[in-house]
Order: sequence, then structure tokens, then C-alpha cells
Amino acid sequence: MGAAIAPGAAREEDALERCARERILAVIRRSTVPEDPAHAENTLAWLLRLAPGADLALRIAALAHDIDRALPEGERVRRADFDDYDAFKAAHARNGARVLEGILRACGAPEPLVREACRLVARHEFGGDARADLLRDADSLSFYDTNLPLYLAREGEAEALRRARWGWRRLSPRARALLATVRHGDPAVDAILERVLAEGARER
Repeated sequence: MGAAIAPGAAREEDALERCARERILAVIRRSTVPEDPAHAENTLAWLLRLAPGADLALRIAALAHDIDRALPEGERVRRADFDDYDAFKAAHARNGARVLEGILRACGAPEPLVREACRLVARHEFGGDARADLLRDADSLSFYDTNLPLYLAREGEAEALRRARWGWRRLSPRARALLATVRHGDPAVDAILERVLAEGARER
């Protein structure tokens, strides 16, 4: 994912990553969606499990991908404004990329990094190339791993199952295999996971 870099450049990259991380998490911690901070960290963890050598643009994009959800009312994309769920998700991703661009420029990030991290966030819902697909898989796996219990409690079984099915459709074969390792020990949550896996197996 990334070539070795000189010590001085490595220090600059570390400082940039710290700046971006602090600013991204400062926004995400203000989210009204309680699972958002844990989801950001967990998506990064899944990314590093899928791609241990993931470069800085991918790592930043993983942490920031859902930053739109943490914005104040009037600045974030609202589900209620869209008839189509996929159109809502695409708009959410584009708005998150816009916010991340401002953060990275404030941190003094070089232009190629700004462009790539923002491109990845803008494409994180649907992928489309190897790098964007990695981020999509990490985000999707984190939904099941971190978000699903609170999503179920908040939205109810029917909506949680709909969302879990939607997430399954965008998983790569590798990520689908990894989903089989995710369990919560909560019968209601695990029943949704098992149903999605069983339905997916019947589709093959």
C-alpha cells in the first residue's frame, strides 16, 4: 500500500496524521448518533485488518468516512430529504468529503493526499476501485461489528434487518467470509447476522 519513506518525511506524515485525527475526532465526538465515534475507530481497525500496509490517505478516509453524520442540523445530509436510499448515501459521502477537505487543508496536507483521501470518502459507500472497495468493506464490516446493536435498539428489527441486508449486498466475497466471524452474544443482534448470512448463502 505504501513505500518506505525517509525519517524526516515519516515525522511529517506522523504530525499530519495526528492533526487530521484530532480534528476529525473532535467533529465526530459531537455526533448525536452514539455509535459514531466507536464506528470511526472500528472502521480504521477493520481497514488495517484487511490491508495492514494501508497508506495515510486510506487511514484518514477510514476515520473520517462518516463525518457528515456528526455535523449540526442544517449542515449534514438528511435521510428524510431523499426518496432513494442509495442517493442519500451518495450525498452523505460527498458531503463528508467536502468537510474532510477543509480539515486536511487546515492541517497543511499536500494536495495529492487531500485529493485521494477525499476521493475515497466520496466513494466509500459504493467503492468502484480496489482502494475504495477496501474502505467500503471496512465500513460495512464495522456496521455489523459496532453499529448494529445500537441501530437495532433505536430503529427496530425490521429496519435493522433491511439495513443489514443492504450492507450485505455491497460486501466483497472476502468481507462476506469475515462477517461470519462477527458475533455479539446478544440473541436479537446475532439473529439478524445469522439471517443475513443464511440468505446470502442461498443466493450463491
